[in-house]
Amino acid sequence: MYRNVLIASALLVALLPLAGARAPAPPHSTLVFVSNEWSHDITVVDADARRVIATIPVGARVRGIQSSPDGTRVYAALTENTPKARTHNAAVAVIDVASRRMIGRLPAGSDPEQLAVTPDGRHLYVSNEDAGVASIVDVGRRTVATSAVVGVEPEGVAMSRDGRLVYITAETSSTVSVIDTRTNKVVATFLVDTRPRSAVFAPDGKRAWVTAETGGTVSAVDVARNAVTARLRIGDGTTRPVGIVVSPDARTLYVTNGRGNAVSVIDARAFRVVATIPVGRRPWGIALTRDGSTLFTADGPSNQISIIDTRTRRAVATVPVGTRPWGVAIVER
Repeated sequence: MYRNVLIASALLVALLPLAGARAPAPPHSTLVFVSNEWSHDITVVDADARRVIATIPVGARVRGIQSSPDGTRVYAALTENTPKARTHNAAVAVIDVASRRMIGRLPAGSDPEQLAVTPDGRHLYVSNEDAGVASIVDVGRRTVATSAVVGVEPEGVAMSRDGRLVYITAETSSTVSVIDTRTNKVVATFLVDTRPRSAVFAPDGKRAWVTAETGGTVSAVDVARNAVTARLRIGDGTTRPVGIVVSPDARTLYVTNGRGNAVSVIDARAFRVVATIPVGRRPWGIALTRDGSTLFTADGPSNQISIIDTRTRRAVATVPVGTRPWGVAIVER
């Protein structure tokens, strides 16, 4: 018995250093969720391995796509193939990241196109293209809490980093509606160039930028004054700026050029184009990793995503996805 006690004590001593040791951190991974408008599904790409690891059927036309702040969910706007059609397919799909499955639908008004998630993950702001409103969805209660009247044919939805303001771009009225999230009221509306598509706030919330597809420009906005301070023409005006993201240090903007088949790199301070990166055909959605090192674009008719190294400003890989990819969302672990 004494010998057994000695053996047990020796084992305990050997294990003591391990008891206080931290478990090794899991390897970093980047998952890219791509909404495929025509194939009615979402492709999941392992960005590190540069390969498709899942395809998630959603049963409807899918466009805008965003991840939750905690990275456990991805939300995607579903609608009909026929414009203004009103059926049960108008919703926001809820994707469970761990299982890579659609686990439900949230009501989101009619014809939802794009969306943004609040920093606490409790609400979605969704543009309803056919109705001229933005729906505010309570995620926990699974209901549309309220709605706000915005411009004609709303599309882009951008939220400030602190969650206080939401911009809704409207294609036909060429306006941006500003929603105060404390009241969910439109507190300002201002004009931009023709057919605005997307918007993005600087990390400090003092500036924002808005793309205009038909106008062929990017507008710089003073957020406090709700005023456009400058417009930058992209290329010869036929390149059709669509998606936009800003680097973590707010020094660089990246803009998908649609028919220009490229991404424009803009020096945000000098407000000029400093590089053009060729990608696939008609890039639309765009997303940037947290550290700003890697950029992803959804290249519609090419049925692929492009992976761009922002340091070299070159596309380093492409990955085939579904039919007519539209949007891109990133989950980093």
